[in-house]
Parts: sequence; C-alpha cells; structure tokens
Amino acid sequence: MGTFVIAQRLSGVYKYEFVSRKGKTIFTSNDFELRFECEEEIEKLKSSLERCVFMRFKSSSGKFFFRLILDGHEIAVSRRYTTQLLLQKGIDEIVKYADKAEFLDFSSAEDIFGSSE
Repeated sequence: MGTFVIAQRLSGVYKYEFVSRKGKTIFTSNDFELRFECEEEIEKLKSSLERCVFMRFKSSSGKFFFRLILDGHEIAVSRRYTTQLLLQKGIDEIVKYADKAEFLDFSSAEDIFGSSE
C-alpha cells in the first residue's frame, strides 16, 4: 500500500509525496505555507479520487510524466518514467491505494533517528 509523506523543503514551505509500496515517489504536490494545508489536501484527494484527471506528457528528453488535476486545478506532478507502461503502473497504484493510504509527517526539524555516537 502507498503512503503520503509530508515534508518541509529547504525554503521552509511544505509538500507531500505519494510513495509506492516499494518506496519510490510517484508524485509530489505543489507547495504549501502551512503543514495542515497538506493534510487537508490529502484528505480532499482521498475523498474525491474518482474526479481526478491524469494528464500524460512526454518531456523533451523522452521521459513520461503526468500532472494530477482535481476540479480544474493542478495539485501534483509525477516523477519521470522511462516507459508509458511504468507511467500507467504509477497511476494504477494511485487509483488502487491512495484512498486507503496513511500519511507520515517528516516535516518537523527534530532528528527522528537520533544521533549515532
């Protein structure tokens, strides 16, 4: 099952990613000023997944990616895939698991693994 991961960029804004069962990022959201906005958008996405549109593109370097559109607004961009089949597998994973996915919050500045002495 996939997981939503909330993190903070170096610039101080927040983002979330949907990560596959194997630990690979499938898509990354737009930026948010506040962490709770990430949680709200994740819940909105989970509850309205059937209304999402996946717009597929091919980059100038030949890689495939999609933009996730909800209610006419782009909310996320996928990672780059080498083939259309892998792109479709990423989309399928979102459709199958996103509504059941939990989210992890790695946005705090605390060292979650502790120091190694």
